[in-house]
Amino acid sequence: MKIATWNINGIKARLDVALTWIKEANPDIVCLQEIKSATEAFPGAAFEELGYNAAVHGQKGFNGVAVLSKRPFDEIAVRGLPGDATDSHARYIEVCVPRQGGVVRIGNLYLPNGNPVGTDKFAYKLAWMQRFAARTRELLGYEEPFFLLGDYNVIPEPIDAKNPAAWTSDALYQPETRAAYRALLNLGLTDVVRACLPGPGFYTFWDYQAGAWQKDHGIRIDHILASPQAADRLLAAGIDKHTRGWEKPSDHVPVWLEAELD
Repeated sequence: MKIATWNINGIKARLDVALTWIKEANPDIVCLQEIKSATEAFPGAAFEELGYNAAVHGQKGFNGVAVLSKRPFDEIAVRGLPGDATDSHARYIEVCVPRQGGVVRIGNLYLPNGNPVGTDKFAYKLAWMQRFAARTRELLGYEEPFFLLGDYNVIPEPIDAKNPAAWTSDALYQPETRAAYRALLNLGLTDVVRACLPGPGFYTFWDYQAGAWQKDHGIRIDHILASPQAADRLLAAGIDKHTRGWEKPSDHVPVWLEAELD
């Protein structure tokens, strides 16, 4: 089974890009973030024509997450991250997809950016990460294979940036942010990309500004974390960097894994 994540940066603006990549990569499951679309306005028909079912938690104009699956969903378990009934941001959806002998659970997240540091936005980011860790602990209690995929807006280590010094004042690279990410891993999760691609130079985001793409001034902020039961089935992982060079690209690129889950 091939499972992917991609911050598409506006599904309507980049529908053709998304469809082109899906036809090329042929994933079984795709997690999209920052769809910037209300649930009812999501262009599901375009993906249905390619054989996908869609589960959407949308929001008009910003945020929004969607999961596409070739297999009908066994369950759409959660829309919205549990733990704060006042949080109206569409940043999390969790589904169960059938597989031989059970299901694989997929959590699709668009973690808050948190900038500028020292504001309510940064406090919201850290609080969201605490809620996400609480949900992760619940999922680990199920003792089943699951993947938590998405735009984490976290640069975990210096190796995950071409120029780490440029990010020292950014919310993505603050000590508190990185510590919260490490705490997730310490629950027993595996960073899939790092497990398969341990060296430097693997990035998932290049800003539109200052020639970042041309200079390869990238950062790795789109991650896939696997439960122990899922990590045991991991075969490969990769980053489809070439899509950043396409016409009208997202500033993020797809990240994917392959696992023995059929």
